Amino acid sequence: MRRLITALVAVSLAGCASQQKPASSEPQGTAAPQSPNPATPADAEAFRATPPQPGKPPELVLPTFQKATLDNGLTVLVSTRRELPLVFAGVTFAAGSAQDPVGKKGLADLTYRMLLEGAGTRDTVALDNAFSDLGVSAFQEVSPDGAQVGVRVLTRNVDAALALLADVTLRPTFAPKAFERRKKQQLADLVRRLGQPSALGQIVFLSSVFGNTHPYGHTSAGMPDTVQALSLEDIQGFYKKHVGPAAAALVLTGDISLDEAVAFAKQHFGAWKAPATPPAAPPAPSTPARQMVYVVPKPGLDQTVMMLGRPAIAAGNPDEYSLELATTVFGGFFGSRLNMNLREAKGYSYGAGASTDARLGVGPLTAYTSVRADVTGPALNETMGELNGLKSKPITEKELAAAREGLIRAFPGAFESVEGLGSSASQLYRKRRPLDEFNRTVEGLRTATAADVQRAAEKYLDPATLQIILVGDPLLIQEQVSPLNLGKLMPVEPDTQPGSASARP
Repeated sequence: MRRLITALVAVSLAGCASQQKPASSEPQGTAAPQSPNPATPADAEAFRATPPQPGKPPELVLPTFQKATLDNGLTVLVSTRRELPLVFAGVTFAAGSAQDPVGKKGLADLTYRMLLEGAGTRDTVALDNAFSDLGVSAFQEVSPDGAQVGVRVLTRNVDAALALLADVTLRPTFAPKAFERRKKQQLADLVRRLGQPSALGQIVFLSSVFGNTHPYGHTSAGMPDTVQALSLEDIQGFYKKHVGPAAAALVLTGDISLDEAVAFAKQHFGAWKAPATPPAAPPAPSTPARQMVYVVPKPGLDQTVMMLGRPAIAAGNPDEYSLELATTVFGGFFGSRLNMNLREAKGYSYGAGASTDARLGVGPLTAYTSVRADVTGPALNETMGELNGLKSKPITEKELAAAREGLIRAFPGAFESVEGLGSSASQLYRKRRPLDEFNRTVEGLRTATAADVQRAAEKYLDPATLQIILVGDPLLIQEQVSPLNLGKLMPVEPDTQPGSASARP
């Protein structure tokens, strides 16, 4: 063994020696000639002056939607995609929280939640287990313009899933014990949510922008006092008035054709009869000049939630695409004017944004951020400066091109799953838009001129028409915001507990 180790060491040393640079044959003291190096250090960095050019973007392919109507008035919406054996199956309703009666905020939300609390011959647990046996969990969601209940299932389970959805839609049990339990859960969730400053800001924002009695003037979840007062009879009454085949759509997207969808619809929903009809669009609210700054007092809060907004436009308004572009330039993406100011230049916030929500009726335009409490006044002043700057410093072609490209390239993200396709189809139904609406939107974004966008910016982002809501330390807000002369500071304290009336601005 010792001989073997000695031999290996010898071979290793020989190899190292062979790899050494041979001695120079030049006389000692004479430098070997150097090969020329044409690239200086400066030349080696020259490539940085020309960034790599992006490749050609993929072609934008938008989904195709198809429609049929059953004899009982039920709409059937389909978008076929065969890549995977998956189907989204859902029932969309035309009535949403905008149909909450005065004094009964949260009624639509609680009614649609009750659909999954027992249906047909199954109670809550049995219904949940029946969905679980198919490998799915049913969901429901409520918006001002409608609601939806649905599942994503394997193609082979579509029939069974639709049988359950038919029970949920046509034969909810509305059991008293299930109602009391669901209402308690709703109240607990609501009270917990209202502990968040942003949720309080949203409540005051909607009431100040639309007014307390307007259909869009409250959140879908309602308030603790209104939910506490809801009865099982209220739930049954809302269902009877607003749920029926002429006020609903069966949405099927994914691995399914229109003919297959219509056959399923006739099988499971064809005998459905109810007198409900789609509600009318809410009336357009007024847009008065701002007179007050609404303050939700939260002493000691480290950040101030800041929201500004106004009623803007309804879906289908000719200004929809121009306003979308203008709002994007102002606050709709990371490089927007508002975010680059408050976050990047000043360091007041982690981020700031703005958006429009074109609904069946006139929806809101909103600008929002949370800033360090100690810079509440300066941040609000900068925001107003950016709004005024839309007129004094018109939107540039570069800004418009970036907004246009960002909005159009984001479209495929809404359709990448069968659920996304289902949600898109549901939006078409709720807003009563044509089946080629997404093609129209892309074309509208592409063809909106700089003059159109500038006009929309000056019309809808006029700072004098934007209501201001601040959630934060009242003494600090008084000290920093009062000198800005933006309106009288008006304290508003929404009641976050059941049993007593909520404060109103």
